[in-house]
Amino acid sequence: MTVEEAGQELEWHRVADHDELDEGQVSACPAGRKTVALTKLNGRYGAIDNRCPHQGGPLGQGTLENDKIRCPWHGFDFDPFTGEAAGGPDFNVTTYPVDVRDDGIYVGAPPPAPAARTVSDVLVETMTNWGVDTVFGMVGHSNLGLAEAMHRAENAGKLRYFGIRHEGAAAFAASAYGKLTGRPAACFGIAGPGSTNLLTGLYDAKADRAPVLALSGNVESAVAGKGAFQDIDLLAAFADVAVYSEMVRDGSEHAELMTMALKHAILERGVAHLVVPDEVQVIQSDRRSSGPEGRMPDLRVAPPSTPLERALDRIAAATRPAVIVGAGAKFDMAAIVALAERLHAPVLTTFKAKGQIADDHPLACGALGRSGTPVASWMMNKADLLVVFGASFSNHTGISPYKPVIQVDTDPLVLGRFNPVAVPVLGDVGVTASALTQRLRTHPDLVDQRAEIAERWSVWRTEKARRATKQPGGRIAAATVFDELGRLVPAGAVLTVDVGNHAYSFGRYFETKDEQTVLMSGYLGSIGFGFPAAMGAWAAAPDRPIVAVTGDGGFGQYLADFTTAVKYGMNITHILLNNGELGKITQEQRSSEYEVWQTSLLNPDFAAYARDCGAYGNQVISHTELGTVIAEALAHPGPALVEIITDAWSN
Repeated sequence: MTVEEAGQELEWHRVADHDELDEGQVSACPAGRKTVALTKLNGRYGAIDNRCPHQGGPLGQGTLENDKIRCPWHGFDFDPFTGEAAGGPDFNVTTYPVDVRDDGIYVGAPPPAPAARTVSDVLVETMTNWGVDTVFGMVGHSNLGLAEAMHRAENAGKLRYFGIRHEGAAAFAASAYGKLTGRPAACFGIAGPGSTNLLTGLYDAKADRAPVLALSGNVESAVAGKGAFQDIDLLAAFADVAVYSEMVRDGSEHAELMTMALKHAILERGVAHLVVPDEVQVIQSDRRSSGPEGRMPDLRVAPPSTPLERALDRIAAATRPAVIVGAGAKFDMAAIVALAERLHAPVLTTFKAKGQIADDHPLACGALGRSGTPVASWMMNKADLLVVFGASFSNHTGISPYKPVIQVDTDPLVLGRFNPVAVPVLGDVGVTASALTQRLRTHPDLVDQRAEIAERWSVWRTEKARRATKQPGGRIAAATVFDELGRLVPAGAVLTVDVGNHAYSFGRYFETKDEQTVLMSGYLGSIGFGFPAAMGAWAAAPDRPIVAVTGDGGFGQYLADFTTAVKYGMNITHILLNNGELGKITQEQRSSEYEVWQTSLLNPDFAAYARDCGAYGNQVISHTELGTVIAEALAHPGPALVEIITDAWSN
């Protein structure tokens, strides 16, 4: 049947030039949203529906044999002018009128029908009702219905979608978004490998307790479990990484599943996952969407009175208390700093919490541990009590197990997890810090430690300045790089740091200031985090300066997504320390007295690559040029990459 016989109004679309098709050629041509198989045969043009009714094969990619279009998938034959199928009328396809005009070949197609509301719309509406307005993902054949619902939400101004080049980058970006804001973004993939590619970034979110929503398209339910193409058990695959993982089915309460997913992600600070089979995505639905109203408790819970009194007694008996903050204290630093100021106590951070107090605060001592400062370790060693907020006490934090500890956390399982502590306090970090301050009693011999902190910083800054003058092997020392960055990175910047030697150097040498925020793959420690995380940070805070700090090994893993930053005009300054090897692994091999093996890297010219992508790119080989080039990159309105040739051993 022709569309004219069906009485449909037509919109005419120019689909080809006069000389575009050879005699005897068929081609797939877009005609509005419709795609037709356009044929030139015996000087005539014919247009039929491009989709074979058997399994959807693209007729426009077929061949003309015996004046018939042969489907490239299964060999069904169709008349290019009438749409009649050799297999009988049940397989006939629609034909479309063709008009040969002076400026080209036109096809008449009906206007798109109004979009029907679907299960996918219910899910996306609920998601945006909960405030999830940012999605990183890749559109593919098994998530098209869900993608179309996102497209409609984007057109309505309720959603921003960033199409990435690798789903792992999408998950890292969403994880960084959650770490920075405390709110979930979504990452999105197809069945099979598209969803399994999300897992590393989602494990980063799990390890660092960042809220993330993961959405997976899936194969049709009818073929699931039968070994169909890209059919894997996604619920099993995500069982360990997710705090909530469910299949959305035809008869499900679709809005409630999305609400449950987001409630778990936010309250448990983890990954929530929904799997939506292909056919379920497009089922029409008139069900209402859901939202957070009446669903969320106030989490700012005060501590019980008995452990609070014990903590106050311990503080009253201490003459040199020190305050330590982990990433769990990120959103409560004002209350914690107020307590420290009353105690004249040093404030130390775990590496993952670097930047939560600016290093130019008179009580700040920098980070503890392997990536920390000698200022922090000195002041901890001198302390007679550690008051710890929102830290995990993992082996990398560097918190002394030999000191009496007051530990405050919202998670009862974290309290005393690795070793017993003197006073475990279950409560909201900010509420507890304020309660301690309000009822504070101090020792009459309490030491004002600010002068000692200043002295230790003076010693360390002198040493850092000495190291910054050394350029080993003619390459730029890490101390020099981070001295310049500390001077030039503006107030309010978000810095995303990858894994490797440069991260140790960053923790040791870079001094934060003026509301700067640092994001990293803390407990997963995944190489490759740095640049995708910068994309997530930019999406969360596009008005803040965003600086990615990576090594050549880490950036190489998600190199293609630099084009994503260019595509969306992300204002990211990328500081790339290139030492030509996996320097941290080289050092570990030498430390273990092994021969150095398989740690060298064959790198492109990263700065030239950035320019090829349409961004700013500059390579620095001399420390005398470093400050000028970094300043230029920071001032560039869009993605910029500074490739610095560094030494593998100067960390």
